[in-house]
Amino acid sequence: METTILNNKLECPLIGIGTFMLSPTEAENSVREALKMGYSLVDTANAYVNERACGRGIKGSGKKREEVFISTKLWPSEYENDNAVDETLERLGVDYVDLLYIHQPAGNWMAGYRQLEKAYKDGKAKSIGISNFEGKYIEELQTKWEIVPQFIQVEAHPYFTQKELRKTLDKYDIRLMSWYPLGHGDKALINEPVFAKLGEKYGKSSAQIILRWHTQMGFVVIPGSKNVEHIKDNLDILDFKLTDEEMAEIAKLDKNERYYHRTDAQLIQFAGWKPDFEK
Repeated sequence: METTILNNKLECPLIGIGTFMLSPTEAENSVREALKMGYSLVDTANAYVNERACGRGIKGSGKKREEVFISTKLWPSEYENDNAVDETLERLGVDYVDLLYIHQPAGNWMAGYRQLEKAYKDGKAKSIGISNFEGKYIEELQTKWEIVPQFIQVEAHPYFTQKELRKTLDKYDIRLMSWYPLGHGDKALINEPVFAKLGEKYGKSSAQIILRWHTQMGFVVIPGSKNVEHIKDNLDILDFKLTDEEMAEIAKLDKNERYYHRTDAQLIQFAGWKPDFEK
């Protein structure tokens, strides 16, 4: 497995299994099977309501705790809950997580970030991150953080490479974890001719070419699936490398256009919603 070294010297796999939109049953199965086939990064969140299932999947895989890089996120309605970190660890069935995010810049998000910093100091989170903190939010956070985050999780793909955000990330050596890595919905990205052409050259699917692009950009990528064959295919991208010329060709696709557009009204809704945690 290829890895990246974070700004606190922690090592993180470049490919993981994502669990967004997976039911508890699906998440448990996907996590267990992914770990068995060679994955070592699992990404979940309070809001996915499948943390307990991910914990069961990790245990069912037979992997030792130290062999799995566990990433999860505190939801805004948990930011002012002093027990949020401990309750998250309890749901996962672990004493610490390798990466703990705040999920959205909603509600009292600075209280949430202070929770991350405390968890980091207490050894309950080996690294910390911010999810969906772009533009004015990361600008404000820079003036207030005590500990620089190791990660940011945001939408990123060849149509939207986060060029502007990466200027800030490079300044602080913050890693990017991609969501919507293959685009979303309309299939336009995955059907771009360049990926079919490169797939033919390397004996890979268009999706595999795109995922390999992510890792060569230095992004950590966490495609989710409930299909075991797709999970296997998503991992099968480390036996080839795109050339500099091919990466430059893919770079021409950048439109600086995202698929997901969050509104201020949604941020208010996020702060007021509390996950119905799996029992």
